[in-house]
Amino acid sequence: MFLRNGWHLPPDPRWDVTDFGLGDFTAFGLVLVNLAEEEEYCEKLMYAKKGMTTPCHAHKLKKEDIIVRNGKMAIQVWKSKPGEDDTGDPFELKINGRLEKIYSGDILKLASGERVTLTPGIYHEFYPLSGECIIGEVSTKNDDAHDNFFVNPDIGRYSEIVEDEAPEVRLVSDTA
Repeated sequence: MFLRNGWHLPPDPRWDVTDFGLGDFTAFGLVLVNLAEEEEYCEKLMYAKKGMTTPCHAHKLKKEDIIVRNGKMAIQVWKSKPGEDDTGDPFELKINGRLEKIYSGDILKLASGERVTLTPGIYHEFYPLSGECIIGEVSTKNDDAHDNFFVNPDIGRYSEIVEDEAPEVRLVSDTA
């Protein structure tokens, strides 16, 4: 799908294929490709099919723009951990570059080219509304091993892989 939509990947991309440790890739799967990993910023492309949800989480340090590169997606957002400290008051979130007032639990529907800016502490989960979706992320420094805080305590950022043959590509978790 990346090539079909004009995304030429770097010669040695760092891949991540995860089910978040839940054992159900068709429901909680995500494919990630790290395009740039620098001290100050990171860029990723992600791929998911309809029915796959990236579970609810937040970051304490990372600020990120989630951008729909192809397809349609929904992203549900909360100003704090769902079920905790929710006053019911609106909060501001930048959507397509403009500050908008929204409420915890709102579901934003985004089409190709649209984006949302998530600041540290904003909980979010997302999933495709179209059959397939390419999702971009541009963020401040990325630390997947230490800056992902999932609502579900059973979730792990990296899936456990039992290798039965030599790997063909290097995964992000190989160096995390």
